[in-house]
Amino acid sequence: MLLILRRGKGAAGAVMFPNLGVLVSLGKKVNRLSWNIGFPLAFSALIMAILGMSRPVWRNEYQSRIASGIDIMLAFDVSLSMDIDDFRLRGQPMRRIDAAKQVVDAFISRRPDDRIGLVAFAGRPVSVSPITLDHDWLRQGLDGLKLNRRGSGTVQEQGTAIGSALATAATRLNNREAKSKIIVLITDGASNSGKISPLEAAKHIKTLGIRTYTVAIGTKEGRVSGSIQRFPRQEFDLPTLSKIAAETGGEHFWAQSLEDLENNFQTIDNLEKTESRSLTVTDDRELYPWFVGVALLFATGSAVFIILNRTTV
Repeated sequence: MLLILRRGKGAAGAVMFPNLGVLVSLGKKVNRLSWNIGFPLAFSALIMAILGMSRPVWRNEYQSRIASGIDIMLAFDVSLSMDIDDFRLRGQPMRRIDAAKQVVDAFISRRPDDRIGLVAFAGRPVSVSPITLDHDWLRQGLDGLKLNRRGSGTVQEQGTAIGSALATAATRLNNREAKSKIIVLITDGASNSGKISPLEAAKHIKTLGIRTYTVAIGTKEGRVSGSIQRFPRQEFDLPTLSKIAAETGGEHFWAQSLEDLENNFQTIDNLEKTESRSLTVTDDRELYPWFVGVALLFATGSAVFIILNRTTV
């Protein structure tokens, strides 16, 4: 029976439409230009939306240093005897003032969290830099120290006023609030000027709780010529410098070479430690609104472009 039915002709298939308008509408499709531009915009909108949902963040981290620093005053001798070149650098003669500048500059660079000031002295003290954390300014002042040759020195008056220099340095430190206050005296001579003696100044410094480190520089052979100092026997006064340090709770050093001077300041560096700690501050900025905004812009552009560019084929 199935074979007979298979051989027979059935009714022709047909679909009934009320009018031809439906068939005409089937010929409408998006043209190639709208598809090439609209689809990438839609895809980009999807990507931006996914990135926005991932909540991207722009993160900035700042290092904040909190230091319990030490206030330091450097009292630097610029008397004419500092012109003597009895130090050596790579086998070549080196002036005392240049050796002291080099070592003090390195000392400053190792103590970024300390407030440091500078007083230069010869026949009287002269303030070169206030106590500051601006070490670039301080080091410029140190580099600019000059001996009094033909009236162009940092200090015009001749002599070595150690007591006055100590008093001036102590005055700068007196009203400071710091856990530790110290004076570092760098000199190659004996006090022969000023209105206050070194030991008298040391007694006042002791009452203020300020430690003093005295650093004598110069070799036994590097004597002052008669044109600089009338009484060469006054060139070194190590006992007085030692008493100043002992009176104020500091230490006394005598550097007869550049290496000695570097070691002396390294010892001071080790004795006077600065307590500091670092904090990390994190600043987060949410970026998802930008991605969501771009996604909406792309999606809107894609829809508008496809709708406006539909044509009949």
